[in-house]
Amino acid sequence: MRVKVIPVLEDNYMYLVIEENTREALAVDVAVPKRLLEIVVREGASLTTVLTTHHHWDHARGNAELVRLNPRLAVLGADERICALTRRLAHGEELRFGAIHVRCLLTPGHTTGHMSYFLWEDECPDPPAVFSGDALTVAGCGRRLESSAQQMYQSLAKTLGTLPPETVFCGHEHTLANLEFAQKVEPCNDHVRTKLSWAKAGADPSQGAWSSQTNLCVTRACGHSRRGTRMMCPRCRPLWARSSFTTLS
Repeated sequence: MRVKVIPVLEDNYMYLVIEENTREALAVDVAVPKRLLEIVVREGASLTTVLTTHHHWDHARGNAELVRLNPRLAVLGADERICALTRRLAHGEELRFGAIHVRCLLTPGHTTGHMSYFLWEDECPDPPAVFSGDALTVAGCGRRLESSAQQMYQSLAKTLGTLPPETVFCGHEHTLANLEFAQKVEPCNDHVRTKLSWAKAGADPSQGAWSSQTNLCVTRACGHSRRGTRMMCPRCRPLWARSSFTTLS
């Protein structure tokens, strides 16, 4: 399984996942179809499926053009509002693309129909990966627009927080802004300080997931890491109580 990270728009990411034996490819969150198709051709792959995390235009607006060019293309997601959707997915459903397994994980919070996708290959040395859209970014998460706080907590701490803590491919590049915010909220947090230093040192998100190297992904909506650890220092608590906890996505 090979993942091509494609930065588009102001701070979005699209992804192309290639099954290396069959050259079958699936795309995640297509916002700029022309750019995606250029890479599909360059890689000698055959695009068969689009996985869309949620219906917002910056994650789904390219679907209609792709379907116009290839009417047999499958556009999958959990929300009927997704542009050009061909089949609605259910929580826990599993798909197969050659050697690639896909588990569909409903992660409401940013939107009610937000779906994250957990991918892996059996007997493969590469780590599994989760494509989290706007449910989870590095050191942040998408703004809670349509769901309850409890649903968002469940999505972050339970659904995503219990996955193997290796690789997260998120929908937006907000790493520096999120970590700078987190440091103001929790100035005594050594994990945040280390992660911020790493990000400022010039780690290149276009080479892979920002979060894959440190096993730490703080969510500023609920103050938990993906491992479910409360990231709080008693000296930081008054500042935390006065701060806004949401990321704009």
